[in-house]
Amino acid sequence: MIRKIVIAGGTGFIGTYLENKFEELGYEVRIISRQAGYISWEDREGIREALEHADMLINLAGKSVNCRYHARNKDKIMNSRTETTRILGQAILACKHPPALWINSSTATIYRHAEDRPMTEAEGEIGSGFSVDVAKAWEQSFFSFSLPHTRQVALRIAIVLGRGGGVMIPYQNLVRFGLGGAQGPGNQMFSWIHIDDILGIILFLRDLPELSGVFNVSSPHPLSNRELMQQLRQSMNRRFGLPSPAWLLEMGALMIQTETELILKSRWVIPERLEQAGYSFQYPTLEEALREIVLL
Repeated sequence: MIRKIVIAGGTGFIGTYLENKFEELGYEVRIISRQAGYISWEDREGIREALEHADMLINLAGKSVNCRYHARNKDKIMNSRTETTRILGQAILACKHPPALWINSSTATIYRHAEDRPMTEAEGEIGSGFSVDVAKAWEQSFFSFSLPHTRQVALRIAIVLGRGGGVMIPYQNLVRFGLGGAQGPGNQMFSWIHIDDILGIILFLRDLPELSGVFNVSSPHPLSNRELMQQLRQSMNRRFGLPSPAWLLEMGALMIQTETELILKSRWVIPERLEQAGYSFQYPTLEEALREIVLL
C-alpha cells in the first residue's frame, strides 16, 4: 500500500520542496491550496477524504508576512492561519482513519526581541506585538483540538534558507549590488534553518512517536546580522558591502511594501528539544549551509 502524506498550503517555497522530497521517498502527496488544480479549502469533504489513511499531515498554510501590516493584511495574515488550522482539525475529527501525525507550522517570531540570551522551548519568553499575537493564536487554534489518534507537533520555524527561493534571493541581491553590509544596528540575532533540515526534522519526528508538542526549528548556531552579512559576502566573493541604517530600511520597506521587523527583530532561538532528542543537523553552521546554497 502506497503511503500518503497531505501538505496544506503546499505550493510555496517549503511546500514545493517537501512535495518533491516526499514523492522521491515513495509517498503519494496530496496538496490543499487556494490555487487552482489542488484540493480547495472550500472542499471540506475532499480534505477529509485526503486525510483518511494518511500517514501524516503537514500544515504550512498562511498568507506571507512579507507585506505592510495594515488592517486588511493583518486580518488576512491571522485568519489564513487560524481558520485553515481549524478546518484541518475538524476534518481529522471526521476521519475514520485519521493521520497518525499532524505537524503544524508555527514561527520562532513568537519569542521576544532577544539580544541578551537565547530562547528555548522551556525558558523562552513570549514577546508582544502583532506577529507574536498571530503566532500565539495559531498555536492556540492548533492545540485546542483533542485528537485521540493523532499526535500533534508545532514547529516554531526560524528563517528558512535554501537554494532558489525564500529569503536567499533578496539577500544575495543585496550583496551583488554592493549593499551587503550590516542592516540596522547589526547586533540583532539571526536564527535560521536550512531547508534540508526541515525535511530531516519532520522525518525524525515521524519516527519517534513519543515526541509531541512545541519544537524550535532552528540551527543550533545562530549568529548576528553583521556576521550573517559578512559570511554571505565571503561566500559570494564580495569584499565590501555598504551598511543599511534603520532609517534607510524603513524607507525601503515602505517602497517595496514590507516591514522592517523581518530584518530588525532579534530572533535568538535554540533547538533545545531537538538536540535533547538526538537530532543531528545536516547544516549546523551558516558556513556549511551557504556552501551548499550559494551558486556563484
